[in-house]
Amino acid sequence: MIPLHPQHVPGRPDQLRWMVPAGTLPCTGRPAALPAPLAALVEDGTLASVTAEPAALVTALGPGRSWSHEGARVRTAIHSALDDRAGWIAAGAADGTGAGEAAADDALLYRAARDLLGGAVGQFARSHGGAIELVGVQDGVVTVRLAGACHGCPASWITLHQRLEQQLRNRCPSLVAVRNASSSKSVAGLTKRLPAVRRAG
Repeated sequence: MIPLHPQHVPGRPDQLRWMVPAGTLPCTGRPAALPAPLAALVEDGTLASVTAEPAALVTALGPGRSWSHEGARVRTAIHSALDDRAGWIAAGAADGTGAGEAAADDALLYRAARDLLGGAVGQFARSHGGAIELVGVQDGVVTVRLAGACHGCPASWITLHQRLEQQLRNRCPSLVAVRNASSSKSVAGLTKRLPAVRRAG
């Protein structure tokens, strides 16, 4: 388990700086997307913000919350989030290059893929003794890893294309391709019937 030590932020009783070994966090600044345990605390209002520093994670409580009541939950969520490096998506610099928009698109793609793999698509794979694990999202490419009965199965491409890729494309037009980490081919690259939709500009 990664060591985690909370420190108070002077003049900000709503904030704690959670010290971690340098290099633990995969990005700095306010991430465009957080791993599920921390994202859930932001969504339910427990946390107002999460900011990554080179050797710390700064968390700010939502209105009406206190560290005496929420501290243990936040600590547990951070520990879980630190084990999910793929869940952290850095926000792009708003410098007019489109990096910020691309990072936001990747964040949406990550959430959509996570939801699908945790729901119907993942359940379909599990019902056949397999699993589809989300590795990460970068530049519109969703990378997954096939495990269990799905690994090496000739029908796995159909599952990735007809279930995961099509549903992702319906939810996120920024999707470029779904890639199997154990294969050099991508789903979009294997079909000519559904061309990859790329970002404008």
